[in-house]
Amino acid sequence: MKTLIRSILIIQIIFIILPHSSEAQVFNDDIYKFGKALHYIDNYYIDSVDRSELVEDALVSMLKDLDPHTTYLTKEEVREMNEPLQGNFEGIGIQFNIHNDTIYVISPISGGPSEKVGIRAGDRIVKIEGENVAGTGITNQGVRDRLLGQKGTKVDVSVKRAGVNKLLHFTITRDEIPIHSRDAAYMADEQIGYIKLNRFAQTTNKEFTEAAKDMKNKGANSLILDLRGNSGGYLNQAIELADEFLEKERLIVYTEGRKVERENNYATEEGVFKDGNIVILIDEGSASASEIVAGAIQDWDRGIIIGRRSFGKGLVQRPVELPDGSMIRLTIARYHTPTGRAIQKPYDNDRKEYNRDLLKRYNEGEMVSADSIDFPDSLKYLTKTTERPVYGGGGIMPDVFIPVDTTGYSEYYSNLIRGGVLNSFILDYIDQNREELNKSYPDFEKYQSEFTISEQILNDLYEYGKEEGLESNEEEIRNAEEEIKMLLKALIARDLWDMNEYFQVVNKQDKVINRAIEVLNNWDGFSEQYLKKE
Repeated sequence: MKTLIRSILIIQIIFIILPHSSEAQVFNDDIYKFGKALHYIDNYYIDSVDRSELVEDALVSMLKDLDPHTTYLTKEEVREMNEPLQGNFEGIGIQFNIHNDTIYVISPISGGPSEKVGIRAGDRIVKIEGENVAGTGITNQGVRDRLLGQKGTKVDVSVKRAGVNKLLHFTITRDEIPIHSRDAAYMADEQIGYIKLNRFAQTTNKEFTEAAKDMKNKGANSLILDLRGNSGGYLNQAIELADEFLEKERLIVYTEGRKVERENNYATEEGVFKDGNIVILIDEGSASASEIVAGAIQDWDRGIIIGRRSFGKGLVQRPVELPDGSMIRLTIARYHTPTGRAIQKPYDNDRKEYNRDLLKRYNEGEMVSADSIDFPDSLKYLTKTTERPVYGGGGIMPDVFIPVDTTGYSEYYSNLIRGGVLNSFILDYIDQNREELNKSYPDFEKYQSEFTISEQILNDLYEYGKEEGLESNEEEIRNAEEEIKMLLKALIARDLWDMNEYFQVVNKQDKVINRAIEVLNNWDGFSEQYLKKE
């Protein structure tokens, strides 16, 4: 009842502070109407009700008829949303996997609390605070619930280590653990740097500039920026990243809405890569902040965009915090590229159809042929420097289209991955061969050049798959074998080192990256073709 009284008091306060206009009166009437309905349900409905749940359901129902990105988030959902973007969390600092109902440490995070006390890759965590967590059906969330915690607090874990007969006991003091937005950064050849970003978080531009400066010191005069699958994040980080490439006072992006005046964001004088050739990679998973960067680079003819049409998420959300810690992410404006293109694809208040957009692209052939995309002249814009045509209508269309690579795809290959068979096999293989691998390949360079997936490893994988109930098909295996070998080598590299080494292996066979390297190594010809005035 106290909650209801508090709600009525809030409504009364709103009545007092709102201006006395016809619009305000309608607003007052609507609030009063909702409060009255809630009051009668709470006091007279035949059964007891959860008042908070009723309010949440009403909020969700109210927002569902707006655009697809205006959403209601519970307090817990707000925490989960913010954590990956804030750049850190508090815990013990391990990458883990659950295999055979056991928590395997993939690797301790460098410099983190687990590494400091001696936790190693390959260790199995069997007890947490004396509680047995092996063979109990523990989930990923169950692990996080037990190991995440406030900085400075301690947690006791017991570990089974290969070659050690007794359990090892560690007391780990939780600390801030960085969440990196940079998956990989390395020299693709003597003059080309490669950087892959997975999100736009608080530390994204800092991570980028550190890598870019290092590559320039190593002789990089060209850069591949991989934003494929990057669904976005903080607007300011997208602006700062684009600023690294663009000349001073060039417009990066502007926002504008019905109740929000136009706001322009310009490049500054500072930037780590104002000179040098740039290729940006995008695909249907690149959204929001990724599209802002790609759109600015394309509109100023600063670099060449390679891949497939991006997602088309160009709506600006303002977080509206509610008293209980929950939130409404309310759309207030649209993002526009420097030429004026709206990044947001159409939605027409039909969320179901909107959510089926990527499937529609597949079905209509857009993923395999750029010719299947037909842009009307009404969506044509001219770039700011050479006045070549680019198109709006949702997402960023690349300058160089690369279709989805289905080479090596088969049902068997798909089931190896989706069923977790490949990952489980790697965990077992690393567990049994870690010492020998570390001895034979003390550094990644030696591993990359010398390690190969033998027939014995492949046969062991196929046999492992059979034991896991995966039916083999000789033709499908043969068609996917090169892809399987590449992924096996990459996953082993990831477990021995990190994601940076994983991508160095995978990217060797990546057609989009190989095309990007070709473009950068023949820049004059390609820039004449793609960046010239038509």
